[in-house]
Amino acid sequence: MKKVFVVFLLLASLVMGSVLFAQVTQIPREEAVYVAGFQWGPPTTDNPLAGSPMTFVSDPRQHIWIYETLFTWDALNGKYVPILGESYKWLDELRLEVKVNPKAYFHDGEPVTADDVVYSYKLGQKYPLGLQIWEWLEDVYKVDDHTVIFEMKPDNPNRLMVEDAIGATFILPEHIWSKVEAENNYDLTKIRQFRNENPVGSGPYKVFYESPETIILERVDNYWGNEALHGGKKPAAKYIVHPIFKSNDEGSLAFENGEVDVSQQFTPRIWEMWEEKGLPVGTWYDEIPYHMPATMPSLWFNVNKYPLSLPEVRKAIAYSVNYARISELAMSNYSPKVQASLIMPYGGEAKYFDENLVKQYGWEYNPEEAVRILEEDLGATKGKDGIYVLPDGTRLGPFTVECPYGWTDWNASLQIVAQSARAVGIDIQTSFPDAPIAYDNRQTGNFDMTMWAPSQPGPAQPWLRFQIALYSKGVPEVGQIAYSNFGRYKNEWADQLIDMIPKVTDEKELKNLYTELDQLYREDIPMFPLMYRPQTFYEYNETYWTGWANAENPYAPPMPLVGAGMEMLWHLEPVK
Repeated sequence: MKKVFVVFLLLASLVMGSVLFAQVTQIPREEAVYVAGFQWGPPTTDNPLAGSPMTFVSDPRQHIWIYETLFTWDALNGKYVPILGESYKWLDELRLEVKVNPKAYFHDGEPVTADDVVYSYKLGQKYPLGLQIWEWLEDVYKVDDHTVIFEMKPDNPNRLMVEDAIGATFILPEHIWSKVEAENNYDLTKIRQFRNENPVGSGPYKVFYESPETIILERVDNYWGNEALHGGKKPAAKYIVHPIFKSNDEGSLAFENGEVDVSQQFTPRIWEMWEEKGLPVGTWYDEIPYHMPATMPSLWFNVNKYPLSLPEVRKAIAYSVNYARISELAMSNYSPKVQASLIMPYGGEAKYFDENLVKQYGWEYNPEEAVRILEEDLGATKGKDGIYVLPDGTRLGPFTVECPYGWTDWNASLQIVAQSARAVGIDIQTSFPDAPIAYDNRQTGNFDMTMWAPSQPGPAQPWLRFQIALYSKGVPEVGQIAYSNFGRYKNEWADQLIDMIPKVTDEKELKNLYTELDQLYREDIPMFPLMYRPQTFYEYNETYWTGWANAENPYAPPMPLVGAGMEMLWHLEPVK
């Protein structure tokens, strides 16, 4: 007897207080891959232009099941994987040429052409969609049906961000969305209210079912990429099922029980599942750190609030933090030793990392050095309550450090930060507001200290991380919404270096510029990393499906069926 997943689709209308009818859909377990950790809360819309759409149409850097991008970034190899884009090359100092795959078509059979590409990017020019690329782009235009030119502004070119952008925008069908625009009088507020039921994209899956508890995608059997990109092979799973859990604990239990096949949730002490319980569970590495480091969640200072405006205070806090304890207790040893640098010592940007300078000028857990800075450099004295006071009478705290409630690994990290600081004589207290409040506080500068990760992997790293952390041009004052440099740090030389780097192609010169910028960062320390974290957690259970990529079989990066990790869909096989 086939095991089946039973979804109760309650198609109901209330007439005289009664339910009209109900329908049951049965999905064979061996045809469905269950994923978890992307959707938190009921889906409200399938409109990718809306503020918070259903997860499978929300992030073009990852969620390319339905709508696709030109390329997707493979952080494992530090290069782009072609999707709708066949190739790209720089024609000169200002123009990037992209070739569109002539075999690509949308779910309704209409071809994907240069017109759709131009249309999709120009939506970000026409409406405030947060598509930052138009800060550097002069124009995007069609040469022929399968050739697009991205032309930069002569007075403000940025190759890094243009290359980043070709993997960060969904290509929407112009023949559908131009009508949506017209029907809503080109009013973005109204366009965003369009629910986009049964979205038409070009990807390998389409929406099959949505409810507050579950999202199901169904395979597009005539997906153009099966033939053009995968040698005529279809994805093994006919369905992608995403149960919507209420907590990490609920999702982790379902994963452990084999009810979820692959997850990007934070699951503490995951090695116990195979070492102690003998379960068919795996991660990218089968030993510490288990996951591939890719991002750096960091502690950001509001550098305009005295005495956090003093670099010595910020550096004393950085020396006080017990990073090993964060890795062990908050991150289940998923973070290797964190370095005093905005350059990741892993992946494609590791070539710019200077280990000697980090050792010489960086910080690490050293409470004695924290005390030395407080007493000798700042002249602070310890009060009767154990908290240091500056010569002008300013007590070092209470300061508040915050991140969203329910982000358990981050919450635990900040509790360790507060405990570590208190141990050396700095009073830091934690605050965990609901996510919308924490987001608003971070963006408006309404914080003492806050925790956030500066950016994801991509072709613009590590420049983009420096730009987000340090660049002051165009950043609004405290009280207004900022999308970067949340602490409102200002340094003219840092701004100049950040402006210079995208114009440089010589690797030796780039290395020198990044070294200088990283040194400046270490001197001023407006924020500092608390841990290294994967781009997405990647955990798989082989109860029903086998063939998952890992460090021993790295045919795809450790991304749970998202981004370049979608390649796994064509390699998985059902367990017999």
